[in-house]
Amino acid sequence: MHSTLFHIPTRLWEWPLFGQGLLLALWAVAGGIGLVVAWRRSGAREALLGLGFPLALAGAMILWLLPALDDGAGVPVRGYGVMLLLAAAAGTWLSIRRGRRAGYDADTILALGLEVFLWGIVGARLFHVIEYHDQFFPPGRSLLSGLPGVLNVAAGGLTVFGSIPTAALAAWRFAVRRGLSLPRLADCIAPGLLLGLAIGRIGCFLNGCCYGGPCDLPWAVRFPPDSPPWLDQAARGMIPAALVGARPWSLPIHPAQLYATIDAAILAWLAVAFTPLAKRDGAVFALTLTLHPISRFLLEMIRIDEAPALGTPFSISQVVSIILLALAAGLWWWISRQPPRRPWDGTPDGPGPTAAGKFAGRTF
Repeated sequence: MHSTLFHIPTRLWEWPLFGQGLLLALWAVAGGIGLVVAWRRSGAREALLGLGFPLALAGAMILWLLPALDDGAGVPVRGYGVMLLLAAAAGTWLSIRRGRRAGYDADTILALGLEVFLWGIVGARLFHVIEYHDQFFPPGRSLLSGLPGVLNVAAGGLTVFGSIPTAALAAWRFAVRRGLSLPRLADCIAPGLLLGLAIGRIGCFLNGCCYGGPCDLPWAVRFPPDSPPWLDQAARGMIPAALVGARPWSLPIHPAQLYATIDAAILAWLAVAFTPLAKRDGAVFALTLTLHPISRFLLEMIRIDEAPALGTPFSISQVVSIILLALAAGLWWWISRQPPRRPWDGTPDGPGPTAAGKFAGRTF
């Protein structure tokens, strides 16, 4: 576990870096240039739709969030946040490589990846905050005072399944706006999403969240005092009260986060290997939507950080996994009724028989 990698100083020479400082000025210049370039290339509407929300979110973070994160030593750079950025970069890289074969240029995949990533983060964070609302808004804490903790995504706290509705909606809107085939786009980015998940779970390991239960296997791991596993074991009485004051490390537990990393990496490889075998657009994504919930359901048996939910013996992630499997079955049925896909030979995708505008109103 290494939750904080280093601190960023809040001042550069005599100038403030965050808030109304140098970073905000850099944001204004870079954002203005980006909008002008996008405006000339795609028009005002597409420029605002593609860059408006990301720029507004980045500006709000620079102006309000980053100053609020100053812990006296500066703004901490969290291992979780760094791995999240690496996950986005790696997933985008793989999607661009696949996109060239599927008929999408790098700009299209970058624009799609940015929208899907940001809206996926929003959904994953909302799901986590709702699930653990007592941690963010305990009795006596106002909505305003709890907001910095909600926005501090870099400190950890994302539920992957929460990202699915918002990311899917963002991808659908993107495909409709540009007249592209949503199933073909989904096949293009599905392995990249899994690769990003694999790297992101390393961030969970650095942060200490998403931990497993007690383990006596050779690869069991211990976490330091005040880490999530340590606090959980102390609350359960697994660490004797007489030893809590001495602050020993946690009892050995399963490195569930690293299991999830290996699982996601294997699924990403399977999705890539299945691509040339797929007969219809959407099949690669459907395979991902089938296999990931199964492996997640099984991995949840090892994790102990989530209590049973909704009156069932299953965690909320296991319940969602069951729902996703049902949706995957419906998606396979829909795909079986579609025409064979066009070859991945680099031919540009666009309005046509498989364009998003053609099937945007259909259920799948």
